[in-house]
Amino acid sequence: MRVIAGEFRSRRLKSIPGDATRPTPDRLRETLFNILASRIVGATFLDAYAGTGAVGIEALSRGARHAFFLERNRQALEAIRKNLASLGLEHRATVVPGPVLVTIPRRAAGIVFLDPPYDLEREYVAALELLAEEPPALVVAQHPVRLALAEAYGSLACTRTVRQGDNALSFFSS
Repeated sequence: MRVIAGEFRSRRLKSIPGDATRPTPDRLRETLFNILASRIVGATFLDAYAGTGAVGIEALSRGARHAFFLERNRQALEAIRKNLASLGLEHRATVVPGPVLVTIPRRAAGIVFLDPPYDLEREYVAALELLAEEPPALVVAQHPVRLALAEAYGSLACTRTVRQGDNALSFFSS
């Protein structure tokens, strides 16, 4: 796994073994950040279910001011911390251990990225409903194409869905 573009382009990131995390493929990350290009510089980015932190680190590499990394898996938390340290990004990042549904309401960000692991797919609805209570400017949910998300969660409405292979990115705003 590597950083696609920006300040840390082509830098390699540590990953973790097993299926506890579902890494966002490089090509899908590139698509995501091409879409977010005009919004990412200076933004506060929240990477929920962060895994190794690749998506949040990509946001920082492309100019996000700060990133929150929410993760409960200990191995993944260690990988995030090592990846941030190897790039010297600790001062622009906050690593938040614990279940996302508990930690997400306590973090304010303009752009929120959701990508629960396979065994937590039912958390999409709960996370989107929590976010709808005090909606950020944009929520992006990465999900399998076979998983249909609702058109709206409270005041968050789906404005766009991009499909790529087995994955989809659904964009929600209020």
